[in-house]
Amino acid sequence: MTIPFVEFNKIARLSRPCVITEKIDGTNGVIHIADDFQTMLVGSRTRWITPEDDNYGFARWCNEHKDELIKGLGPGTHHGEWWGAGIQRHYGLKEKRFSLFNTSKWNDETKPACCSVVPVLYSGVFDTAMVDIQLDYLSKSGSVAAPGFMKAEGVVVFHVAANMMFKKTLDKNDGHKGI
Repeated sequence: MTIPFVEFNKIARLSRPCVITEKIDGTNGVIHIADDFQTMLVGSRTRWITPEDDNYGFARWCNEHKDELIKGLGPGTHHGEWWGAGIQRHYGLKEKRFSLFNTSKWNDETKPACCSVVPVLYSGVFDTAMVDIQLDYLSKSGSVAAPGFMKAEGVVVFHVAANMMFKKTLDKNDGHKGI
């Protein structure tokens, strides 16, 4: 009998760079642009969508901004949050917005004009105290993504060495979102 060997994964060091961003309460959006700069697929967190089988109008919006998204994002798979009017917390907005997650690639100078980028609250060595400081800031100052909206959701911590994201919310952090 042959038993396949299963390697043990390397363990990332905890005290390494991280990026803490505001967690925006909307719905996940995915834009995939093929290498041919012609083909664009649009998805939610779990499936591909179309304007006929949409997720809060995200596929329709992507089709309306197709040329700008293809040119501005370029080939690859791009993840972000589709949020605003009519989605989750609404943030007091009359429109919907798409905010890109990859803050190492996207910022106000590099993003397509039709997109936003999730706000970076902290970039430095991982520290649980810094996570709590950013949560306290959001609870007292409100959303950075939507200034004036006082009910921010929480933070996402991207641990660079582990290449993993973790979230911590201001409300119901200890339970499942649906509870």
